Amino acid sequence: MRNKAIDTAKMLCDTMIRKFPEAKDLPPERRFFYHQGVFLSGMMNTYELCEEEKYYDYVKVWIDSLVDEDGKINSCEPHNWLDDIQPGILLYPLYKKTGDERYKKALDFLVGILKNWKKNKAGGFWHSNIHPDQMWLDSLYMGSPILAQYAKEFSCPEFWDETAKQAIIMYENMTNPQTGLMLHAWDESKLESWADKETGLSDETWGRAQGWYVVAIMDILSFMPSDHPYRQKLIDIEREILGNIMKYRDEKSKLWYQVVPKGNEKGNWIENSCSFLFITAIAKAVRLGVLDEKYKIYANECFEGALRNIDSDGEDLLINHVCIGTCIFDYQGYIDRPTSVNDLHGTGAFLLMCSEIARIN
Repeated sequence: MRNKAIDTAKMLCDTMIRKFPEAKDLPPERRFFYHQGVFLSGMMNTYELCEEEKYYDYVKVWIDSLVDEDGKINSCEPHNWLDDIQPGILLYPLYKKTGDERYKKALDFLVGILKNWKKNKAGGFWHSNIHPDQMWLDSLYMGSPILAQYAKEFSCPEFWDETAKQAIIMYENMTNPQTGLMLHAWDESKLESWADKETGLSDETWGRAQGWYVVAIMDILSFMPSDHPYRQKLIDIEREILGNIMKYRDEKSKLWYQVVPKGNEKGNWIENSCSFLFITAIAKAVRLGVLDEKYKIYANECFEGALRNIDSDGEDLLINHVCIGTCIFDYQGYIDRPTSVNDLHGTGAFLLMCSEIARIN
């Protein structure tokens, strides 16, 4: 299983390099954005497993096309969007390998912004400046892993506290007691059109957002010390959410639906990117001892299901059945979202999954 996961990841990396021979052309071009950040973090994980320098070099070329000699990040809107913070996780392996101080300066810049990020009254990060008082599940992945790693690498333990608090605030305010899963968004002010007038919550559990949340918690835990006072709380949350996610797995495909808990409702469909992220989190939870070793069986059978639900064209791997970028909708809005083939959401999530499956086998 380990070799299959690594070989499949390499096949996808090579597919994408053929599609985008110049790393700087990854869409959206000339923007430091989470689409590229997710995909390239998956490629960096692949490099760490196979040690083929072409993958490291590809990531470095993209970063170097946007980070100048003084560590300034060009074409970036990090003051406005957490989405423009996420690619900062790529700076850590580059700084570690090269010692180039401009990567550290870029990290300092991004983390400095997060230190002053706007929060709602509960203490939760706004999703963006144009979404005041709103927390979206996606945001935990966009802002917290970079903070948690900074805490470890540069002895700033207060950032472990911050990342844990963000996850806990979401859990306490965005969990649907009927399903045990989390709703996509929460508007504390209750002013947004989609917000319930009593709770401020959106209606549905969108798969990929729930996936970002559980993957982000595992990333935080991977950097947090074993004796941190918030660690057990995060472990308890992760165990509960992953356990509930497993209840909604489609038994035939071993994968999950676009609107996770409504697999039996009209129009719902198996969505690959959320499935990849759930598998990533389950496998990493096994590896870090958050889940019992028996869950390795589930992770591997879900991975086999994921491989059955993608296609190939000659040497190219085709990651299909992936929802395009999505805001907050009602049920019909989510199931009507178009799908894409080999967009960076799907390819990135697939590579993250492959790396964690390889590491537990």
